[in-house]
Amino acid sequence: MLAAPIIINRQMLDELSEEARQLPRLRKHRNFHGADNAPCHRLIIAIEPGSYIPPHCHADRNKDETISIVRGRIGMVFFDAQGSVTQRLLLEAGGETQGVTIPAGMFHSLLALEPGAVFLEAKAGPYLPPADSERPAWAPLENTAEAPAYLAAMRALFGS
Repeated sequence: MLAAPIIINRQMLDELSEEARQLPRLRKHRNFHGADNAPCHRLIIAIEPGSYIPPHCHADRNKDETISIVRGRIGMVFFDAQGSVTQRLLLEAGGETQGVTIPAGMFHSLLALEPGAVFLEAKAGPYLPPADSERPAWAPLENTAEAPAYLAAMRALFGS
């Protein structure tokens, strides 16, 4: 018997965003790929302003990552290996730019620029926790004293 299709509708997005607002990390994801060892990972992520995703990369040459905005506005920030910002990109639902594919090995981060932002992420599996080499020493880790100031500096790139 075939599984039923998963419908991504306003109710799902609203519920996911509400869950994100209640969590300490201010984000919540819903996987569509099943197990962590699935060959392709597909998920939607609700993210709220104040959620800090430390800059990172996916070193595996098979792990290009595609981000597509579903609702709201998010800022993408790209860095060189020394931590200098090389590019910033505004992804806005219905806007000029709605998605990006990030090459494997490129340091990046993203942040919510308004409440209720949701994006779709797709990349090769299986899921592996980030290796030390994928987390640069120049960026603070999540839940550290330096993280809020670093997030504020990234927000300032977008006039927020």
